[in-house]
Amino acid sequence: MTLSGGTISSGTSSGSSHGTRSFGSEGDMVDLQARMELKRKRRMESNRESAKRSRQRKQQHLDDLNSQVDKLRTTKQQLMTALNITTQNYAAAEAQNSVLRTQMMELESRLCALRQIICYMNANHVANPRATTMNAHPATIMSGAANYDTFGASATAWNSGMQMVQQPIDHLMYQCF
Repeated sequence: MTLSGGTISSGTSSGSSHGTRSFGSEGDMVDLQARMELKRKRRMESNRESAKRSRQRKQQHLDDLNSQVDKLRTTKQQLMTALNITTQNYAAAEAQNSVLRTQMMELESRLCALRQIICYMNANHVANPRATTMNAHPATIMSGAANYDTFGASATAWNSGMQMVQQPIDHLMYQCF
């Protein structure tokens, strides 16, 4: 194949025109330019579509992130509310524990005083031969202690103090301090 004078010829010299093509005609140039312009337009349209899809993906991603931010804000608000409620409950429980500790100390003090009274009464029973039994049930001892006038106070004052002992206490025979 050779190029000469704007024609391409194959190596045969037969007079056929199958192997020849002319670049010199203006129709072919216009056709080539039209094809190139069509390709350029297609490429530009393809690029526009690709850029449009890219913008849509970007916008969708931005919308997803905004939605996630809203959900996280809602979750944060719920957690803050729960934390505030828990903090209030903790403070209330702490105050209640403080009251209960104070009451426990008061009751321990009363129990110690009652144990001292019982020890004093038991000491009197040992010294008193009229004592019926040393191993009497604590409820029996307490009922006897209700009328016992240790400090010269009236029996009713002791009765009011002894009313808090409603049930028998199994281990009242502790060593008194």
